[in-house]
Amino acid sequence: MLTATHRLLRLLSLLQTRSHWSGPELATTLEVHPRTLRRDIDKLRELGYPVHASSGIAGGYALRPGKALPPLLLDDEEALAVAITLRTAAAGSVGGIEETALRALIKLEQVMPARLRRRTDALRAAVVPLEPHGPTVDAALLATLATACRDQLRVAFDYQDGRGQASSRMVEPQGVAHASQRWYLVAWDPARDDWRIFRLDRIAGPATTGAHFAPRPSPGGGDLREYVSRTLRLGAYPAHARIVLHAPRAAMAARIPSAAGEIDEVDDARCLLRCSAASLDSLTYWLMALDVEFQVLEPAALIERLRVAGERLARGLARSA
Repeated sequence: MLTATHRLLRLLSLLQTRSHWSGPELATTLEVHPRTLRRDIDKLRELGYPVHASSGIAGGYALRPGKALPPLLLDDEEALAVAITLRTAAAGSVGGIEETALRALIKLEQVMPARLRRRTDALRAAVVPLEPHGPTVDAALLATLATACRDQLRVAFDYQDGRGQASSRMVEPQGVAHASQRWYLVAWDPARDDWRIFRLDRIAGPATTGAHFAPRPSPGGGDLREYVSRTLRLGAYPAHARIVLHAPRAAMAARIPSAAGEIDEVDDARCLLRCSAASLDSLTYWLMALDVEFQVLEPAALIERLRVAGERLARGLARSA
């Protein structure tokens, strides 16, 4: 009986790891005869687990969603990962789930074997979580937007931009990304015929879903987090510039933080820097302190500020001679 029970638990665990198993592959993994596998599948169904069977060359077994959540069977590394994630969520940037995450963590630690509890305690003592920065986001709003992205449903909400201007939006959501310690929604805005990025903490009130929309290619090549980060890097400040640096891209990437701008290779000896700054004056003195030969492509106002700064520097050197 113990062997049969262990085999059922092992079978249930395997069915949870993949969306589909072929019969022969599953029987081989369990080291049982296909007839024994079929009997075990029937036992799982009797216990209420919706195991779907398909026939043919690509036939096999799959665990489908049911009326109740089946017990999750985790290996040691998975259990540790879930414990650390729950502990992070209990003090994270998503509001409304702290208490729920803590309750789930307590349940998980209660059933952990001693060896895992010792590892969890060691991680808890060694890893000091950072204090959360930036505003928190309501978990219900995050879930609504994630569902709308998955099901390709238009979503409507009231929004207040960085200048404090309020508006009502109806957009086609593409995905939700966490970047620069904030949550962002990437969506196609039909009213503006372009992609837009919305900070979730600036959405006022609940978001409501609407009709389905036709999917479109994702911006930024599909990496929404990088797309958001790049947009924030290049659009965070009013002063924008394109500058050729007379040094290899690898050398400049090692010296210039990714948050300061985007660097592309021109050739083996030069690279192109696209960046923004709070003012052209600050960008002028940052370039002078960078200690590398450069050529400003735009804007012309930056070239003029560099000329004025250069003349001031020449006068100072002449007086100091």
